[in-house]
Amino acid sequence: MHLHEILFWFLSFMAIVCALGVILSRNPVKSVLFLIATFFSISGHYVLMNAQFLAVVNIIVYAGAIMVLFLFVIMLMNLNADAEPQKSRLVQMAAVLSGGALFLVIIAALRTVDLNNKAMITSEGDLGLIHNLGMVLFKEYVLPFELSSVLFLAAMVGAMVIGKKEEVIQNP
Repeated sequence: MHLHEILFWFLSFMAIVCALGVILSRNPVKSVLFLIATFFSISGHYVLMNAQFLAVVNIIVYAGAIMVLFLFVIMLMNLNADAEPQKSRLVQMAAVLSGGALFLVIIAALRTVDLNNKAMITSEGDLGLIHNLGMVLFKEYVLPFELSSVLFLAAMVGAMVIGKKEEVIQNP
């Protein structure tokens, strides 16, 4: 067994255990922390696939920004098991049925995969490097890239306008 295979199986085991921790934990704060650990293990998979940019973006955007936002919202709402309403039997059965259907789809997809004939190239080539991503973004997709930057600028200005406190003018 090579080092890449050992790291792959370790990160896969860690991702599955942490994902189960997200859905099985009764404490919302622990669920968020398990989700952050899941994102870190997925970023490890990106590094193994020579996609360092995706790994860094996954850590910064998801584990950094979004999970901190979730954590603050959960702490501000003061959620606990006592305040959480109990789910009805119908909702529980719908969850079991949809989870079973998803499991069957995954099993059907795994049956069609041929693992013996193809090996993944992990340390060769420059497929996932940021230079190639930048070249594609600024040559083939320059218009959508620029339009998304204008959209983000408008969102930032809108957030500042919404967050600005209005001054109260009092008549003398």
